[in-house]
Amino acid sequence: MTTKVAFKLPASHVAGAEEGILLGEFNDWNTAEGIYLQKQEDGSMIAELSLTAGQSYQYRYLLSDGRWVNDENAKTFSDVFGHSIENCIIDVPIPVKKAKVKKEIKKEVVKSAPEKKSKPIVKTVADDLTKIEGIGKKVAALLEQNGITQFKALGKLSIKKLQLILDDAGSKFNLHDPSTWPKQAKLAADQKWDELKTLQVELSGGKFKV
Repeated sequence: MTTKVAFKLPASHVAGAEEGILLGEFNDWNTAEGIYLQKQEDGSMIAELSLTAGQSYQYRYLLSDGRWVNDENAKTFSDVFGHSIENCIIDVPIPVKKAKVKKEIKKEVVKSAPEKKSKPIVKTVADDLTKIEGIGKKVAALLEQNGITQFKALGKLSIKKLQLILDDAGSKFNLHDPSTWPKQAKLAADQKWDELKTLQVELSGGKFKV
């Protein structure tokens, strides 16, 4: 398996040389088989050739002005006819094979999550608050405006809170006495109608019911 390898000699190494060849173990250092270097606009010289992948090669550049030069790659010293010469070394990488991706249709069993049962919408049914002694239609409408539509909600309110609602509504409402409304509402919410009726009989009949 071969791999294309690019060789580049920097312009600073080329200097005034006009031409050059690439020599090395790949062409037995034979000048007749030297790889011609192409000079670039920036003054550098390049060459490209195919080499056996996984192998290492020693090489140098021979320029037209007679100089042997090296590039920036790692160097090694070789003994040639009793003389120690510094050559460049290149390790030709083994190309990574691209794995063939097999297109397989995978049937994925998607476990559907159990459907969340939506909670049924419970419509709040308004109670007839006029069943409370002291609350007439106008007061009931006022309480509804303040979000109080059921006996249970009314039973949880403090007398102070009820009085504030009446006071804020003006003089037509602040004369009412809400002191027994929560107690009556609790009995109504528990459907203790007999007890509620007994309580209402005991209450003074002088309370306003508008």
